Amino acid sequence: MSEATHNGGAPTVVLVHGAFADASSWNGVIERLQADGVSVTAPANPLRGISIDSAYIASVFEQIDGPVLAVGHSYAGAVISNAASKAENVVGLVFVSAFATEDGELLGEAASTSKDSILGPIQVARNYPGPGGEQAVEVTIDPAGFHEAFCADLPDEQAAEMAATQRPIAQLAFTEPSGPPAWKKLPSWAVVATGDKAAGTDLTRSMAERAGATITELDGSHVIMISQPDPVAGVIAEALAAVGSMTAAVG
Repeated sequence: MSEATHNGGAPTVVLVHGAFADASSWNGVIERLQADGVSVTAPANPLRGISIDSAYIASVFEQIDGPVLAVGHSYAGAVISNAASKAENVVGLVFVSAFATEDGELLGEAASTSKDSILGPIQVARNYPGPGGEQAVEVTIDPAGFHEAFCADLPDEQAAEMAATQRPIAQLAFTEPSGPPAWKKLPSWAVVATGDKAAGTDLTRSMAERAGATITELDGSHVIMISQPDPVAGVIAEALAAVGSMTAAVG
């Protein structure tokens, strides 16, 4: 651990975006956290698979001087939990409309159990060249169904922009087994959106309960951090206060 961690330094909040999105999805939350003097960063998630993405995000965590509160949206819930198992300076996890996967769990299989999600039928598979030049598969959302499934509580114009700028995710993310989850050893919080038709409210809630997370339910879509940045930032602030107290106690 770094000297700042031993001294109980204030945690840095690392906001990790999920599939079909980019770091700008955290802008409203970032604005509110920075206004309160919180150190925050929102790195780009490669979206190439659990092992690739978690290794990259773990490297982001490890290069931060001091403790980290890791926050993940959607697919990034699995990423931060895997990454925090590798990086020793992560002191807490916040899942926002997110998957909190178990060791060995396949995200694709888990996602298929949701009765609330309508995302499956509107995903579009495309090819891209893999690391060795072989053909690999990535997935996007059909723009025609993007608004209803992903961000139903946002204006039409904003949803259309998000659909046009969505980032594809490698199919490997859904077929590769998740590793040992950090939620088994770290305190966690979860924001569950009651109108989540992408990850599925039923699935994110059950995963948050399994992880023993402190759960806050908000009325809104999958992108609750965009439509309701105030309460999402509030949950992060609560988590910060809690892990800050824990860090100070052992400092």
